[in-house]
Amino acid sequence: MTEVVSESPEVTVLLVDDNPQNLKVLYETLKDKGYRLLIANEGEKALDLAHRHQPEVILLDIMMPEMDGYEVCRRLKADPETADCAIVFLSALDDLQAKVKGFDLGGADYIAKPFQSQEVIARVRTHARVIRLERELQARNRELQGDQTRILNSISEGIYGLDEQGVIEFANPAAAMIVGAPVEELVGRNFFELHFATGAENPDSLPVQATCRQGIPENQRNIRLLRADGQGFPAEYRSTPKQEDGELHGAVVVFRDITAELAKEQALQEAQALVQEQRDQLAHTSRLTTMGEMAAGFAHEVNQPLTAITNYARVAKRMMARDEPDLDLLRQTLDKMEAQSHRASEIIRRIRRFMKKPAAGKEILAVPVLLEDTRQFAEVDMRNNDGGIEVVIEDGLPDVLADPIQVQQVALNLIRNALEATRSAGSSVPVRVSAGRAGEGFVKIEVRDHGVGLPEDAEEKLFHPFYTTKDEGMGIGLATCRSLIQAQGGEIGFERPEDGGACFYFTLPVAGREVESPASPEA
Repeated sequence: MTEVVSESPEVTVLLVDDNPQNLKVLYETLKDKGYRLLIANEGEKALDLAHRHQPEVILLDIMMPEMDGYEVCRRLKADPETADCAIVFLSALDDLQAKVKGFDLGGADYIAKPFQSQEVIARVRTHARVIRLERELQARNRELQGDQTRILNSISEGIYGLDEQGVIEFANPAAAMIVGAPVEELVGRNFFELHFATGAENPDSLPVQATCRQGIPENQRNIRLLRADGQGFPAEYRSTPKQEDGELHGAVVVFRDITAELAKEQALQEAQALVQEQRDQLAHTSRLTTMGEMAAGFAHEVNQPLTAITNYARVAKRMMARDEPDLDLLRQTLDKMEAQSHRASEIIRRIRRFMKKPAAGKEILAVPVLLEDTRQFAEVDMRNNDGGIEVVIEDGLPDVLADPIQVQQVALNLIRNALEATRSAGSSVPVRVSAGRAGEGFVKIEVRDHGVGLPEDAEEKLFHPFYTTKDEGMGIGLATCRSLIQAQGGEIGFERPEDGGACFYFTLPVAGREVESPASPEA
């Protein structure tokens, strides 16, 4: 899919994502903002569009098949025609190293999925304005210095014009305001000595140096610059080579103070951490609720071996009271007592393992073992619903990377729902739990029931909080399941089999393979 969606002589924005739904959301967000929008759903098409149209801003998904966003970014920055495009990465990855890698390759910004419309609009507007300004500056610098000065003086970002040695030849009023010195005092000073404590002793490794001397465009965020009074401040800058007739004459530097922006980001991170903590608490509460419903069944399970132990103990006492006890029979009786004790201990161990809060981090898990443990948890539900569970595992299935407690909670929830749905339809066919590959990077686990099926509006409501089809349900089970699976980097959904019933599924990433979480639908 490669398409020019709308025409405008203003700013061009290229949207790159292999997920059609994500492209639709981005298009709907930006379509009325005065941009010329281009769309590509794979890396090669994105490179072709970027080379032909030189967009100011590229919203680039990281995880794509065949060529990921990092490789696309590297090629764009290596091409002189597209090197100055502002690349804003889109990803559900919240890993610091993933962000650092993107910035090291020349990315200008990073928007986390699921993205918010206002954030996308604001960041595109900011980067589009900066890139458009840089390109206008280069063109006007070859034409009229007066027009260039008027443009530079009218914007809020600080702008410098530097010669090859970093001497400031031009500074706009915004730069003077940010730095805290009049324009007249800035012009003629060395950029590196003014803004870096080591500028005089070691200028070669400083930012913007490669642009001034080698013509290499740069951009960095959250670097520390000095004001005229020596106080530091966090800044974002973009430097573009200043060329005339093919010769390098220094650099144009656009920069801004991001102190307030970083404070907002910190507040946002703290809010996200609080939301995650609340999600974890909700998930734990959901497990405890499940255990409450299963308590009677587990009590019955534990009571059986305890009753057997009591009876065997009485038999053993009677045998020991004889004048000549049968030691072989006594040994067999004690062995049976030990076996029943192990059975009770295993039941209690399963209960404790399920009830505990998940440990930090994820583990490499064998899917057959995970599903067998879950099937044992569901034995009480099988008896209560007069049903059965059939587990089918694809041969050679790779291990997955996930939190075992959270995944087990999701699988158990789906299995219990399937058993109840099958019983309500009067069917005796076992619930089918299967696991197989889903592409190169995922394992797909399906739970198939033989109930009455799902309502027509299930797609819109089923995974929303507090929506339920059960008379006594709270409607938090499937919403919690969605949150837990997305935290593993997978997705959850359902299908309607042709022969009736419902099939719920979720995916988990294969161990050793980095993947991004798919964007979730809006709740």
